[in-house]
Amino acid sequence: MLGTNTSQISYKRHRFPTEIIAHAVWLYYRFPLSLRRVEEMLLERGIVVSYEPIRRWGKKFGLDYARRLRRKQPSRNDIWHLDEVAIMIAGKKHWLWRAVNQDGYVLDEIG
Repeated sequence: MLGTNTSQISYKRHRFPTEIIAHAVWLYYRFPLSLRRVEEMLLERGIVVSYEPIRRWGKKFGLDYARRLRRKQPSRNDIWHLDEVAIMIAGKKHWLWRAVNQDGYVLDEIG
C-alpha cells in the first residue's frame, strides 16, 4: 500500500494514530471515493472520524501518498500474509482476519 516511508511525514499533534490517518488518506487517493464514503468505511471498522479531518489529512499528506502510490507498481515478487484468529465473545465464536504486506503494513482487517 504505502510502504514504510511514512516516517518522513510528521504526525505530531494529531489525535488519531498514524495507521488510521494513513489508511484514510490511502483509501481516498487509491479509490474513487468521496470523503463521506471514507468516513463511512472507517465507521464500519469502529473508527469515528468526520470527513473534515480526512479532508485536512488528504490536503496535508495526500501529495506524498499519491506520489508513492504512482511510483510503487505491483510486482510478481510482492508478498502478503493473511493472519486468522478465532475468539470467543459471550460464548459465540468470532473470526478476525488481517492481511499484511512484506513491509509489515496492514492492508486490510476483517472481523
